Amino acid sequence: MTSSSSEAHLGEPVPGWTSPPRPDPDLILEGRYVRLEALTADRHAALLYRAFDGQDAVWDYMPYGPFSSAAQYHRWVRDAEKQPDPFFLAIYDKDQGRWGGVASYLRVDPDAGSIEVGHIAMAPLLQRTRAATEAMALMMRWAFEAGYRRYEWKCHALNIGSRRAAQRLGLSYEGVFRQATVVKGRNRDTAWFAAIDREWPALSEAFRVWLAPGNFDAAGQQRERLSDLTRLVRVCSDPSL
Repeated sequence: MTSSSSEAHLGEPVPGWTSPPRPDPDLILEGRYVRLEALTADRHAALLYRAFDGQDAVWDYMPYGPFSSAAQYHRWVRDAEKQPDPFFLAIYDKDQGRWGGVASYLRVDPDAGSIEVGHIAMAPLLQRTRAATEAMALMMRWAFEAGYRRYEWKCHALNIGSRRAAQRLGLSYEGVFRQATVVKGRNRDTAWFAAIDREWPALSEAFRVWLAPGNFDAAGQQRERLSDLTRLVRVCSDPSL
């Protein structure tokens, strides 16, 4: 066996690889419909609690929540903002002029070039909006443009809405880890999705086309579905959907 054929079994070379940076507390992601900035209790907690109040279902698959008072949520945000990982971002819907959700980067591994998006909590006012989709596109864009090679999405296997959202955004299904953990005293099987850097140019173009004002009619209804634009990029689709 020649040395070249032996090397083929060692994995594809990654020439010039350097570790990308971690998300910075000064990070701001600005889009046409949305703005994301580092979550802080003093700036965001009260306004986010107002958006989440009475919407207990938002927390069904989270390891925390629902929150019984603004003070309790403020304490949670105060603790969360001190953590470098997960690194939480607050989501501002420009059309509505309101803070409507949070999301985070987590399990950040610069040496491996891997980063995950998670802890996504969107109040009903933000759900199913252009702002919500753009928030996810901006987070993916930052990760790949910063130099990450792999962008992960994991969710409770029973959370069909999250599984559908991951696939709509163009992340490929990678399977289910059975009995991955225990959350709120209940078993959690975890569904895995991911996109990799070589898929980003096509996904970026799909987001650009879908988010363009011309893709929406006067009533704000989409003309072309994002899932149709990302379908050809996905390596594997979720068989449960």
